[in-house]
Amino acid sequence: MMTIELLAPAKNRETGIAAIDHGADAVYIAGERFGAREAAGNSMNDVESLCRYAHRYGAKVYLTLNTILFDSELEQARATVIDAFNAGCDAIIVQDMALLEMDLPPVPLFASTQTDNCSPQKVKFLEDVGFRRIILARELTIKQIDEIRQASSVELETFVHGSLCVASSGKCYMSQILAGRSANRGRCAQLCRLPYDLYNEEGRKIADNQHLLSLKDLNLSSRIEDLIAAGVSSFKIEGRLKDILYVKNITAWYRKRIDAILEQSNGLTKASQGKIHFFFEPDPEKTFSRGATDYFIETRRQGMCAGTSKSTGKFCGKVISCTQRQFFMHSAETLANGDGICFFDKSGKLVGTKVNSVENEHITPLSMEGIKPGTAIFRNADRLFDKKLSGTSAVRKIGVRALVEIDEKEVRIFAEDESGLRTEMHFPHSADKAQNAEKMRKTIIAQFRKTGDSMFDLEPECNACNRFFAVSQINAWRRELLTALENKRMECYKRNEAKIIPSEIPYIAQTLDYTANISNSLAARFYHRHGVCKTENAVETGAQPQYLMFNKYCIKFELGLCPVKQNAGDTGNLYLSASGKKLQLHFDCKNCEMKIEN
Repeated sequence: MMTIELLAPAKNRETGIAAIDHGADAVYIAGERFGAREAAGNSMNDVESLCRYAHRYGAKVYLTLNTILFDSELEQARATVIDAFNAGCDAIIVQDMALLEMDLPPVPLFASTQTDNCSPQKVKFLEDVGFRRIILARELTIKQIDEIRQASSVELETFVHGSLCVASSGKCYMSQILAGRSANRGRCAQLCRLPYDLYNEEGRKIADNQHLLSLKDLNLSSRIEDLIAAGVSSFKIEGRLKDILYVKNITAWYRKRIDAILEQSNGLTKASQGKIHFFFEPDPEKTFSRGATDYFIETRRQGMCAGTSKSTGKFCGKVISCTQRQFFMHSAETLANGDGICFFDKSGKLVGTKVNSVENEHITPLSMEGIKPGTAIFRNADRLFDKKLSGTSAVRKIGVRALVEIDEKEVRIFAEDESGLRTEMHFPHSADKAQNAEKMRKTIIAQFRKTGDSMFDLEPECNACNRFFAVSQINAWRRELLTALENKRMECYKRNEAKIIPSEIPYIAQTLDYTANISNSLAARFYHRHGVCKTENAVETGAQPQYLMFNKYCIKFELGLCPVKQNAGDTGNLYLSASGKKLQLHFDCKNCEMKIEN
Protein backbone atom coordinates (compact mmCIF):
# COMPACT_ATOMS: atom_id res chain seq x y z
CA MET A 1 0.00 0.00 0.00
CA MET A 2 1.51 3.34 -1.08
CA THR A 3 0.84 6.31 1.20
CA ILE A 4 0.16 9.58 -0.62
CA GLU A 5 0.93 12.87 1.12
CA LEU A 6 -0.25 16.39 0.31
CA LEU A 7 2.32 18.80 1.75
CA ALA A 8 1.41 22.47 2.21
CA PRO A 9 3.42 25.56 3.22
CA ALA A 10 3.01 27.37 6.54
CA LYS A 11 4.23 30.92 6.84
CA ASN A 12 3.14 30.83 10.47
CA ARG A 13 1.08 28.81 12.95
CA GLU A 14 -2.24 30.25 11.76
CA THR A 15 -1.51 29.40 8.13
CA GLY A 16 -0.35 25.91 9.10
CA ILE A 17 -3.60 25.24 10.93
CA ALA A 18 -5.55 26.49 7.89
CA ALA A 19 -3.57 24.12 5.67
CA ILE A 20 -4.44 21.18 7.94
CA ASP A 21 -8.10 22.20 8.01
CA HIS A 22 -8.16 22.33 4.20
CA GLY A 23 -6.71 18.87 3.73
CA ALA A 24 -2.93 18.92 4.08
CA ASP A 25 -1.42 15.64 5.26
CA ALA A 26 1.68 17.56 6.31
CA VAL A 27 2.95 21.13 6.51
CA TYR A 28 6.44 22.60 6.39
CA ILE A 29 7.39 25.60 8.50
CA ALA A 30 10.54 27.45 9.53
CA GLY A 31 11.87 28.06 13.01
CA GLU A 32 13.39 31.38 14.01
CA ARG A 33 16.50 30.94 11.83
CA PHE A 34 18.02 28.90 9.00
CA GLY A 35 14.91 28.61 6.82
CA ALA A 36 15.26 29.34 3.10
CA ARG A 37 12.67 32.12 3.43
CA GLU A 38 14.19 34.56 5.93
CA ALA A 39 10.92 36.51 6.22
CA ALA A 40 8.97 33.43 7.35
CA GLY A 41 10.46 32.64 10.76
CA ASN A 42 8.52 31.30 13.75
CA SER A 43 9.04 30.77 17.46
CA MET A 44 9.45 27.19 18.61
CA ASN A 45 6.38 27.64 20.81
CA ASP A 46 4.30 28.27 17.69
CA VAL A 47 5.89 25.29 15.97
CA GLU A 48 5.05 23.10 18.97
CA SER A 49 1.45 24.35 18.96
CA LEU A 50 1.14 23.56 15.26
CA CYS A 51 2.53 20.05 15.87
CA ARG A 52 -0.10 19.38 18.51
CA TYR A 53 -2.87 20.52 16.17
CA ALA A 54 -1.58 18.53 13.19
CA HIS A 55 -0.99 15.33 15.13
CA ARG A 56 -4.64 15.17 16.20
CA TYR A 57 -5.40 14.35 12.56
CA GLY A 58 -2.37 12.14 12.03
CA ALA A 59 -0.81 14.96 9.99
CA LYS A 60 2.90 15.78 10.18
CA VAL A 61 5.00 18.92 10.61
CA TYR A 62 8.40 19.33 8.97
CA LEU A 63 10.83 22.05 10.05
CA THR A 64 12.81 23.78 7.31
CA LEU A 65 16.46 24.16 8.23
CA ASN A 66 17.47 24.39 4.61
CA THR A 67 20.04 27.15 4.37
CA ILE A 68 23.77 26.60 4.20
CA LEU A 69 25.53 27.24 7.51
CA PHE A 70 28.69 28.99 8.65
CA ASP A 71 30.99 27.45 11.27
CA SER A 72 29.85 30.00 13.85
CA GLU A 73 26.24 28.81 13.39
CA LEU A 74 26.70 25.06 13.65
CA GLU A 75 25.99 24.73 17.36
CA GLN A 76 22.91 26.92 17.09
CA ALA A 77 21.67 24.85 14.14
CA ARG A 78 22.15 21.68 16.18
CA ALA A 79 20.23 23.24 19.06
CA THR A 80 17.43 24.15 16.67
CA VAL A 81 17.11 20.52 15.56
CA ILE A 82 16.97 19.39 19.20
CA ASP A 83 14.33 22.01 20.00
CA ALA A 84 12.31 21.02 16.92
CA PHE A 85 12.42 17.36 17.91
CA ASN A 86 11.29 18.21 21.44
CA ALA A 87 8.52 20.39 20.00
CA GLY A 88 7.14 17.40 18.11
CA CYS A 89 8.41 17.96 14.56
CA ASP A 90 8.31 14.86 12.39
CA ALA A 91 11.32 15.63 10.18
CA ILE A 92 13.88 18.31 9.36
CA ILE A 93 14.41 19.54 5.79
CA VAL A 94 18.11 20.31 5.31
CA GLN A 95 20.51 21.51 2.64
CA ASP A 96 23.79 21.57 4.54
CA MET A 97 25.57 18.22 4.92
CA ALA A 98 27.05 19.47 8.20
CA LEU A 99 23.87 18.22 9.89
CA LEU A 100 24.88 14.64 9.07
CA GLU A 101 28.14 15.12 11.00
CA MET A 102 26.33 16.14 14.19
CA ASP A 103 25.00 14.12 17.10
CA LEU A 104 21.28 14.74 16.61
CA PRO A 105 18.12 13.28 18.14
CA PRO A 106 16.50 10.50 16.09
CA VAL A 107 14.53 12.81 13.82
CA PRO A 108 14.36 11.92 10.10
CA LEU A 109 16.26 14.21 7.74
CA PHE A 110 14.88 15.16 4.34
CA ALA A 111 17.23 16.36 1.58
CA SER A 112 16.09 19.76 0.34
CA THR A 113 15.62 20.40 -3.37
CA GLN A 114 18.55 22.82 -2.90
CA THR A 115 20.90 19.82 -2.73
CA ASP A 116 20.44 19.43 -6.50
CA ASN A 117 18.65 16.09 -6.47
CA CYS A 118 18.48 15.47 -10.19
CA SER A 119 20.14 12.13 -10.89
CA PRO A 120 19.64 8.50 -9.81
CA GLN A 121 23.23 8.37 -8.56
CA LYS A 122 22.84 11.45 -6.33
CA VAL A 123 19.53 10.31 -4.90
CA LYS A 124 20.86 6.81 -4.18
CA PHE A 125 23.87 8.27 -2.38
CA LEU A 126 21.67 10.49 -0.22
CA GLU A 127 19.48 7.51 0.61
CA ASP A 128 22.48 5.41 1.56
CA VAL A 129 23.93 8.02 3.92
CA GLY A 130 20.69 8.25 5.87
CA PHE A 131 18.21 10.67 4.33
CA ARG A 132 14.65 9.37 4.69
CA ARG A 133 13.21 11.50 1.91
CA ILE A 134 14.57 13.26 -1.17
CA ILE A 135 12.90 16.44 -2.43
CA LEU A 136 13.46 16.29 -6.17
CA ALA A 137 14.75 19.08 -8.36
CA ARG A 138 11.85 20.96 -9.93
CA GLU A 139 13.19 20.71 -13.46
CA LEU A 140 12.98 16.91 -13.77
CA THR A 141 10.78 15.13 -16.30
CA ILE A 142 8.47 12.23 -15.50
CA LYS A 143 10.95 9.92 -17.23
CA GLN A 144 13.84 11.17 -15.10
CA ILE A 145 11.80 10.75 -11.92
CA ASP A 146 10.97 7.20 -12.91
CA GLU A 147 14.67 6.48 -13.47
CA ILE A 148 15.42 7.81 -9.98
CA ARG A 149 12.68 5.62 -8.55
CA GLN A 150 14.14 2.52 -10.22
CA ALA A 151 17.54 3.23 -8.65
CA SER A 152 16.35 3.86 -5.07
CA SER A 153 13.65 3.04 -2.53
CA VAL A 154 13.72 6.28 -0.52
CA GLU A 155 10.59 8.45 -0.28
CA LEU A 156 10.36 10.93 -3.15
CA GLU A 157 8.79 14.36 -2.82
CA THR A 158 8.22 16.82 -5.64
CA PHE A 159 6.83 20.32 -6.03
CA VAL A 160 3.52 20.37 -7.87
CA HIS A 161 2.40 23.97 -7.48
CA GLY A 162 3.62 27.50 -6.93
CA SER A 163 6.35 29.94 -7.85
CA LEU A 164 9.23 28.57 -9.91
CA CYS A 165 12.89 29.49 -9.56
CA VAL A 166 14.22 29.93 -13.05
CA ALA A 167 17.58 28.54 -11.94
CA SER A 168 18.33 24.86 -11.60
CA SER A 169 17.71 23.85 -7.99
CA GLY A 170 20.49 25.04 -5.68
CA LYS A 171 22.54 26.62 -8.45
CA CYS A 172 21.78 30.35 -8.33
CA TYR A 173 24.33 32.92 -7.16
CA MET A 174 22.94 36.00 -8.87
CA SER A 175 21.38 37.47 -5.75
CA GLN A 176 24.55 36.92 -3.69
CA ILE A 177 26.95 38.43 -6.24
CA LEU A 178 24.81 41.32 -7.49
CA ALA A 179 22.85 42.22 -4.36
CA GLY A 180 24.81 40.71 -1.48
CA ARG A 181 21.81 38.57 -0.55
CA SER A 182 22.31 34.82 -0.73
CA ALA A 183 19.48 32.60 -1.94
CA ASN A 184 21.23 29.73 -0.16
CA ARG A 185 20.92 31.75 3.05
CA GLY A 186 17.22 32.52 2.64
CA ARG A 187 17.66 36.10 1.41
CA CYS A 188 17.05 35.91 -2.35
CA ALA A 189 16.52 39.35 -3.90
CA GLN A 190 14.55 37.75 -6.77
CA LEU A 191 16.51 39.54 -9.47
CA CYS A 192 15.10 37.02 -11.94
CA ARG A 193 11.69 38.71 -11.54
CA LEU A 194 13.00 42.03 -12.90
CA PRO A 195 12.57 43.27 -16.49
CA TYR A 196 15.62 43.13 -18.78
CA ASP A 197 16.66 44.21 -22.25
CA LEU A 198 18.07 41.43 -24.42
CA TYR A 199 20.90 42.06 -26.92
CA ASN A 200 22.85 39.94 -29.36
CA GLU A 201 26.64 39.93 -29.64
CA GLU A 202 26.56 42.81 -32.12
CA GLY A 203 24.57 44.96 -29.70
CA ARG A 204 21.22 44.72 -31.51
CA LYS A 205 18.28 44.82 -29.10
CA ILE A 206 16.11 41.71 -29.40
CA ALA A 207 13.71 42.36 -26.49
CA ASP A 208 12.95 45.59 -24.68
CA ASN A 209 12.23 45.78 -20.93
CA GLN A 210 10.76 42.26 -20.71
CA HIS A 211 10.50 39.86 -17.75
CA LEU A 212 12.55 37.25 -19.59
CA LEU A 213 13.51 35.22 -16.50
CA SER A 214 10.22 35.43 -14.61
CA LEU A 215 8.45 32.11 -15.06
CA LYS A 216 4.80 31.25 -14.79
CA ASP A 217 3.75 29.30 -11.72
CA LEU A 218 3.98 25.53 -11.63
CA ASN A 219 0.69 23.61 -11.81
CA LEU A 220 0.89 19.83 -12.05
CA SER A 221 -2.61 19.07 -10.75
CA SER A 222 -3.40 17.21 -13.97
CA ARG A 223 -0.25 15.06 -13.66
CA ILE A 224 -0.66 13.64 -10.14
CA GLU A 225 -1.44 10.12 -11.36
CA ASP A 226 1.59 10.16 -13.67
CA LEU A 227 3.81 11.28 -10.80
CA ILE A 228 2.45 8.56 -8.52
CA ALA A 229 3.16 6.00 -11.24
CA ALA A 230 6.71 7.38 -11.45
CA GLY A 231 7.20 6.84 -7.72
CA VAL A 232 6.41 10.17 -6.07
CA SER A 233 4.56 9.88 -2.76
CA SER A 234 4.64 13.46 -1.43
CA PHE A 235 3.17 16.37 -3.41
CA LYS A 236 4.42 19.76 -2.31
CA ILE A 237 2.84 23.18 -2.68
CA GLU A 238 5.30 26.09 -2.74
CA GLY A 239 4.47 29.24 -0.79
CA ARG A 240 5.88 29.92 2.68
CA LEU A 241 5.66 33.63 1.85
CA LYS A 242 2.14 33.38 0.45
CA ASP A 243 -0.89 34.55 2.42
CA ILE A 244 -3.42 32.35 4.17
CA LEU A 245 -6.04 32.71 1.41
CA TYR A 246 -3.63 31.23 -1.14
CA VAL A 247 -2.82 28.31 1.17
CA LYS A 248 -6.50 27.56 1.82
CA ASN A 249 -7.40 27.68 -1.87
CA ILE A 250 -4.48 25.72 -3.30
CA THR A 251 -4.48 23.08 -0.55
CA ALA A 252 -8.20 22.50 -1.15
CA TRP A 253 -7.62 22.28 -4.93
CA TYR A 254 -5.06 19.49 -4.56
CA ARG A 255 -6.93 17.73 -1.75
CA LYS A 256 -9.93 17.27 -4.04
CA ARG A 257 -7.81 15.99 -6.91
CA ILE A 258 -5.79 13.58 -4.81
CA ASP A 259 -8.91 12.28 -3.08
CA ALA A 260 -10.51 11.56 -6.45
CA ILE A 261 -7.46 9.47 -7.38
CA LEU A 262 -7.44 7.64 -4.03
CA GLU A 263 -11.12 6.72 -4.42
CA GLN A 264 -10.34 4.95 -7.69
CA SER A 265 -7.31 3.01 -6.45
CA ASN A 266 -6.99 0.07 -4.06
CA GLY A 267 -3.22 0.42 -3.76
CA LEU A 268 -3.09 3.99 -2.44
CA THR A 269 -3.97 5.47 0.93
CA LYS A 270 -4.07 8.96 2.43
CA ALA A 271 -1.28 9.93 4.81
CA SER A 272 -3.57 11.43 7.48
CA GLN A 273 -7.15 11.15 8.68
CA GLY A 274 -10.30 13.21 8.52
CA LYS A 275 -12.88 14.22 5.96
CA ILE A 276 -12.74 17.80 4.71
CA HIS A 277 -16.01 19.69 4.34
CA PHE A 278 -15.43 22.63 1.99
CA PHE A 279 -17.63 25.73 1.91
CA PHE A 280 -16.20 27.07 -1.35
CA GLU A 281 -15.06 25.77 -4.73
CA PRO A 282 -11.25 26.02 -4.99
CA ASP A 283 -9.75 27.62 -8.08
CA PRO A 284 -5.96 28.12 -8.39
CA GLU A 285 -6.39 31.15 -10.64
CA LYS A 286 -8.34 33.07 -8.01
CA THR A 287 -5.46 33.58 -5.60
CA PHE A 288 -1.89 34.53 -6.51
CA SER A 289 -1.16 33.22 -10.01
CA ARG A 290 1.18 34.29 -12.79
CA GLY A 291 -0.42 31.77 -15.12
CA ALA A 292 0.38 28.07 -15.23
CA THR A 293 3.11 25.89 -16.67
CA ASP A 294 3.99 22.22 -16.26
CA TYR A 295 7.64 23.30 -16.63
CA PHE A 296 9.70 20.33 -17.90
CA ILE A 297 7.53 17.52 -16.56
CA GLU A 298 6.99 16.10 -20.04
CA THR A 299 9.13 18.06 -22.43
CA ARG A 300 10.50 21.53 -23.13
CA ARG A 301 7.76 23.93 -24.26
CA GLN A 302 7.49 27.59 -25.16
CA GLY A 303 5.26 29.76 -23.02
CA MET A 304 7.00 29.20 -19.67
CA CYS A 305 7.67 32.90 -19.21
CA ALA A 306 5.00 34.88 -17.32
CA GLY A 307 5.87 38.26 -18.81
CA THR A 308 5.51 39.79 -15.35
CA SER A 309 6.57 39.31 -11.75
CA LYS A 310 3.05 40.01 -10.48
CA SER A 311 -0.13 37.98 -10.24
CA THR A 312 -2.23 38.08 -13.39
CA GLY A 313 -5.02 35.98 -11.94
CA LYS A 314 -7.79 34.52 -14.09
CA PHE A 315 -8.49 35.35 -17.72
CA CYS A 316 -11.95 36.88 -18.06
CA GLY A 317 -12.27 37.74 -21.72
CA LYS A 318 -11.38 40.27 -24.41
CA VAL A 319 -12.80 43.75 -24.65
CA ILE A 320 -15.40 44.05 -27.42
CA SER A 321 -16.05 47.77 -27.33
CA CYS A 322 -15.23 50.84 -25.26
CA THR A 323 -16.61 54.21 -24.32
CA GLN A 324 -14.75 56.94 -22.51
CA ARG A 325 -15.73 55.56 -19.10
CA GLN A 326 -16.43 51.84 -19.56
CA PHE A 327 -15.87 48.74 -21.67
CA PHE A 328 -18.08 45.89 -22.83
CA MET A 329 -16.90 42.27 -22.57
CA HIS A 330 -18.41 38.79 -22.63
CA SER A 331 -16.97 36.87 -19.67
CA ALA A 332 -17.44 33.47 -18.13
CA GLU A 333 -16.41 35.13 -14.87
CA THR A 334 -18.86 37.36 -13.04
CA LEU A 335 -17.03 40.54 -12.16
CA ALA A 336 -18.14 42.52 -9.11
CA ASN A 337 -17.61 45.98 -7.68
CA GLY A 338 -14.23 46.20 -5.99
CA ASP A 339 -12.55 43.45 -8.03
CA GLY A 340 -9.02 44.01 -9.26
CA ILE A 341 -8.44 43.63 -13.00
CA CYS A 342 -5.28 43.82 -15.07
CA PHE A 343 -4.05 43.64 -18.66
CA PHE A 344 -0.85 43.85 -20.68
CA ASP A 345 -0.45 47.21 -22.43
CA LYS A 346 1.07 47.69 -25.87
CA SER A 347 4.60 47.64 -24.41
CA GLY A 348 3.97 44.34 -22.64
CA LYS A 349 3.74 45.88 -19.17
CA LEU A 350 1.11 44.55 -16.77
CA VAL A 351 -1.29 47.33 -15.78
CA GLY A 352 -3.91 47.06 -13.05
CA THR A 353 -7.04 48.92 -12.01
CA LYS A 354 -10.19 48.42 -9.93
CA VAL A 355 -13.76 47.72 -10.98
CA ASN A 356 -16.07 50.53 -9.87
CA SER A 357 -19.33 49.07 -11.18
CA VAL A 358 -20.71 46.29 -13.39
CA GLU A 359 -24.01 46.30 -15.29
CA ASN A 360 -24.96 43.74 -17.95
CA GLU A 361 -21.33 43.05 -18.97
CA HIS A 362 -20.61 46.77 -19.11
CA ILE A 363 -17.67 47.33 -16.76
CA THR A 364 -16.74 50.74 -15.40
CA PRO A 365 -13.17 50.65 -14.08
CA LEU A 366 -11.37 53.20 -11.98
CA SER A 367 -9.26 54.01 -15.05
CA MET A 368 -9.77 53.28 -18.74
CA GLU A 369 -6.21 54.19 -19.67
CA GLY A 370 -4.73 51.54 -21.98
CA ILE A 371 -7.97 49.57 -22.39
CA LYS A 372 -9.17 49.21 -25.98
CA PRO A 373 -11.08 46.69 -28.12
CA GLY A 374 -9.22 43.38 -28.16
CA THR A 375 -7.50 43.90 -24.80
CA ALA A 376 -7.34 40.66 -22.79
CA ILE A 377 -8.67 41.29 -19.28
CA PHE A 378 -7.63 39.25 -16.23
CA ARG A 379 -9.06 39.41 -12.72
CA ASN A 380 -6.25 39.35 -10.14
CA ALA A 381 -8.38 40.16 -7.10
CA ASP A 382 -11.75 38.45 -6.64
CA ARG A 383 -13.41 40.34 -3.78
CA LEU A 384 -16.27 37.89 -3.18
CA PHE A 385 -13.99 34.84 -3.38
CA ASP A 386 -11.55 36.40 -0.93
CA LYS A 387 -14.40 37.27 1.44
CA LYS A 388 -15.58 33.66 1.40
CA LEU A 389 -12.05 32.39 2.06
CA SER A 390 -11.53 34.89 4.87
CA GLY A 391 -14.23 33.21 6.93
CA THR A 392 -14.60 29.54 7.85
CA SER A 393 -14.01 27.98 4.46
CA ALA A 394 -13.48 24.34 5.52
CA VAL A 395 -13.70 22.04 8.53
CA ARG A 396 -11.94 18.74 9.05
CA LYS A 397 -13.70 15.96 10.94
CA ILE A 398 -12.61 12.52 12.12
CA GLY A 399 -15.37 9.98 11.62
CA VAL A 400 -16.39 8.02 14.74
CA ARG A 401 -18.93 5.24 15.19
CA ALA A 402 -20.33 5.02 18.72
CA LEU A 403 -22.61 2.53 20.44
CA VAL A 404 -24.50 3.49 23.58
CA GLU A 405 -25.71 0.57 25.71
CA ILE A 406 -27.92 1.15 28.74
CA ASP A 407 -29.06 -1.26 31.41
CA GLU A 408 -30.58 -0.76 34.85
CA LYS A 409 -27.30 0.26 36.50
CA GLU A 410 -24.84 1.48 33.88
CA VAL A 411 -24.37 3.40 30.65
CA ARG A 412 -21.63 1.96 28.45
CA ILE A 413 -20.25 3.79 25.43
CA PHE A 414 -18.06 2.06 22.85
CA ALA A 415 -16.45 4.21 20.16
CA GLU A 416 -14.05 3.58 17.26
CA ASP A 417 -12.65 6.30 15.01
CA GLU A 418 -11.86 5.98 11.32
CA SER A 419 -8.25 4.98 12.00
CA GLY A 420 -9.33 2.09 14.24
CA LEU A 421 -8.62 3.65 17.65
CA ARG A 422 -11.12 2.44 20.24
CA THR A 423 -12.41 4.05 23.41
CA GLU A 424 -14.73 2.57 26.03
CA MET A 425 -16.47 4.50 28.82
CA HIS A 426 -18.72 3.40 31.71
CA PHE A 427 -21.12 5.64 33.66
CA PRO A 428 -23.07 4.17 36.60
CA HIS A 429 -26.60 5.57 37.07
CA SER A 430 -29.72 5.32 39.21
CA ALA A 431 -32.10 6.87 36.70
CA ASP A 432 -35.87 6.45 36.82
CA LYS A 433 -37.76 4.58 34.16
CA ALA A 434 -38.55 6.50 30.98
CA GLN A 435 -42.20 7.07 30.14
CA ASN A 436 -41.33 6.78 26.42
CA ALA A 437 -38.32 4.52 25.84
CA GLU A 438 -38.19 5.06 22.06
CA LYS A 439 -38.29 8.83 22.43
CA MET A 440 -35.46 8.63 24.96
CA ARG A 441 -33.38 6.49 22.61
CA LYS A 442 -33.84 8.98 19.75
CA THR A 443 -32.96 11.88 22.07
CA ILE A 444 -29.66 10.19 23.01
CA ILE A 445 -28.79 9.67 19.34
CA ALA A 446 -29.70 13.25 18.44
CA GLN A 447 -27.64 14.75 21.27
CA PHE A 448 -24.61 12.60 20.50
CA ARG A 449 -24.62 13.88 16.91
CA LYS A 450 -24.22 17.47 18.13
CA THR A 451 -20.42 17.56 18.03
CA GLY A 452 -20.29 21.29 17.31
CA ASP A 453 -16.81 22.66 16.64
CA SER A 454 -15.06 19.52 17.86
CA MET A 455 -12.80 17.56 15.53
CA PHE A 456 -15.21 14.62 15.33
CA ASP A 457 -18.24 13.52 13.37
CA LEU A 458 -20.16 11.05 15.56
CA GLU A 459 -22.41 8.41 14.04
CA PRO A 460 -24.14 7.01 17.16
CA GLU A 461 -26.32 4.00 17.77
CA CYS A 462 -28.29 3.28 20.92
CA ASN A 463 -30.01 0.13 22.11
CA ALA A 464 -33.44 0.24 23.71
CA CYS A 465 -33.49 2.76 26.57
CA ASN A 466 -36.10 2.41 29.28
CA ARG A 467 -34.46 4.96 31.61
CA PHE A 468 -34.89 8.72 31.63
CA PHE A 469 -31.86 10.98 31.37
CA ALA A 470 -31.78 14.76 31.22
CA VAL A 471 -30.37 16.31 28.05
CA SER A 472 -27.65 17.97 30.15
CA GLN A 473 -26.51 14.54 31.34
CA ILE A 474 -26.43 13.13 27.80
CA ASN A 475 -24.41 16.16 26.64
CA ALA A 476 -21.95 15.63 29.48
CA TRP A 477 -21.39 12.02 28.36
CA ARG A 478 -20.82 13.22 24.80
CA ARG A 479 -18.32 15.89 25.87
CA GLU A 480 -16.42 13.40 28.01
CA LEU A 481 -16.35 10.93 25.14
CA LEU A 482 -15.04 13.51 22.68
CA THR A 483 -12.31 14.56 25.11
CA ALA A 484 -11.32 10.94 25.64
CA LEU A 485 -11.23 10.34 21.88
CA GLU A 486 -8.98 13.34 21.29
CA ASN A 487 -6.65 12.37 24.13
CA LYS A 488 -6.48 8.83 22.79
CA ARG A 489 -5.50 10.10 19.35
CA MET A 490 -2.72 12.22 20.80
CA GLU A 491 -1.47 9.38 23.02
CA CYS A 492 -1.40 6.95 20.12
CA TYR A 493 0.33 9.27 17.63
CA LYS A 494 3.77 7.85 16.92
CA ARG A 495 6.52 9.71 15.12
CA ASN A 496 8.90 7.93 12.82
CA GLU A 497 12.43 8.02 14.16
CA ALA A 498 15.74 7.73 12.35
CA LYS A 499 19.34 8.10 13.42
CA ILE A 500 22.18 8.93 11.03
CA ILE A 501 24.85 6.24 11.16
CA PRO A 502 28.19 7.57 9.80
CA SER A 503 29.53 5.63 6.83
CA GLU A 504 32.17 5.92 4.13
CA ILE A 505 29.95 5.25 1.13
CA PRO A 506 31.72 6.84 -1.87
CA TYR A 507 30.26 10.07 -3.18
CA ILE A 508 29.42 10.26 -6.88
CA ALA A 509 32.37 12.57 -7.63
CA GLN A 510 35.92 13.02 -6.33
CA THR A 511 36.10 16.78 -6.75
CA LEU A 512 33.51 19.44 -5.93
CA ASP A 513 33.47 23.07 -7.00
CA TYR A 514 31.57 26.03 -5.53
CA THR A 515 28.22 24.65 -6.72
CA ALA A 516 28.34 22.09 -3.87
CA ASN A 517 27.73 25.07 -1.54
CA ILE A 518 30.21 23.94 1.14
CA SER A 519 30.30 26.78 3.68
CA ASN A 520 31.63 25.15 6.86
CA SER A 521 34.18 22.65 8.12
CA LEU A 522 31.67 19.92 8.98
CA ALA A 523 30.22 19.88 5.47
CA ALA A 524 33.75 19.62 4.06
CA ARG A 525 34.46 16.78 6.49
CA PHE A 526 31.32 14.97 5.36
CA TYR A 527 32.41 14.97 1.72
CA HIS A 528 36.01 14.05 2.51
CA ARG A 529 34.82 11.10 4.58
CA HIS A 530 32.85 9.96 1.56
CA GLY A 531 35.88 9.97 -0.72
CA VAL A 532 35.91 13.49 -2.17
CA CYS A 533 39.54 14.51 -2.66
CA LYS A 534 39.11 18.21 -3.43
CA THR A 535 36.41 20.70 -2.44
CA GLU A 536 35.91 24.40 -3.14
CA ASN A 537 34.33 26.84 -0.76
CA ALA A 538 30.84 28.19 -1.28
CA VAL A 539 30.29 31.54 -2.96
CA GLU A 540 28.94 32.84 0.35
CA THR A 541 32.37 32.27 1.94
CA GLY A 542 34.27 34.17 -0.72
CA ALA A 543 34.57 31.92 -3.79
CA GLN A 544 34.12 33.69 -7.11
CA PRO A 545 31.64 31.78 -9.30
CA GLN A 546 32.25 31.30 -12.97
CA TYR A 547 28.49 31.55 -13.53
CA LEU A 548 25.78 33.37 -11.62
CA MET A 549 23.04 30.94 -12.55
CA PHE A 550 22.57 27.54 -14.16
CA ASN A 551 19.34 27.06 -16.09
CA LYS A 552 17.46 24.30 -17.84
CA TYR A 553 15.13 27.07 -19.01
CA CYS A 554 16.39 28.72 -22.17
CA ILE A 555 15.61 32.23 -23.38
CA LYS A 556 16.46 31.33 -26.98
CA PHE A 557 13.92 28.52 -27.01
CA GLU A 558 11.30 30.69 -25.28
CA LEU A 559 11.68 33.36 -27.97
CA GLY A 560 11.75 30.87 -30.87
CA LEU A 561 15.47 31.43 -31.52
CA CYS A 562 16.78 27.92 -30.82
CA PRO A 563 19.08 26.79 -33.67
CA VAL A 564 18.65 23.09 -32.74
CA LYS A 565 15.01 22.47 -31.86
CA GLN A 566 13.43 25.36 -33.78
CA ASN A 567 15.78 25.56 -36.77
CA ALA A 568 16.40 29.26 -36.11
CA GLY A 569 19.56 30.90 -37.31
CA ASP A 570 22.41 30.90 -34.84
CA THR A 571 22.24 34.19 -32.91
CA GLY A 572 25.37 33.34 -30.92
CA ASN A 573 25.59 34.25 -27.26
CA LEU A 574 23.22 36.90 -25.97
CA TYR A 575 23.29 39.20 -22.98
CA LEU A 576 20.80 40.75 -20.61
CA SER A 577 20.98 44.36 -19.54
CA ALA A 578 19.29 46.26 -16.71
CA SER A 579 20.29 49.40 -14.78
CA GLY A 580 23.63 49.49 -16.57
CA LYS A 581 24.44 45.91 -15.62
CA LYS A 582 25.36 43.47 -18.40
CA LEU A 583 24.87 39.71 -17.91
CA GLN A 584 26.30 37.38 -20.52
CA LEU A 585 24.24 34.35 -21.55
CA HIS A 586 25.96 31.13 -22.58
CA PHE A 587 24.06 28.38 -24.36
CA ASP A 588 25.07 24.74 -24.11
CA CYS A 589 22.94 23.40 -26.95
CA LYS A 590 24.33 19.87 -26.63
CA ASN A 591 22.88 19.57 -23.10
CA CYS A 592 20.04 22.03 -23.74
CA GLU A 593 21.10 24.37 -20.91
CA MET A 594 21.72 28.06 -20.40
CA LYS A 595 24.14 29.77 -18.03
CA ILE A 596 24.30 33.40 -16.89
CA GLU A 597 27.69 35.01 -16.33
CA ASN A 598 28.47 38.26 -14.55
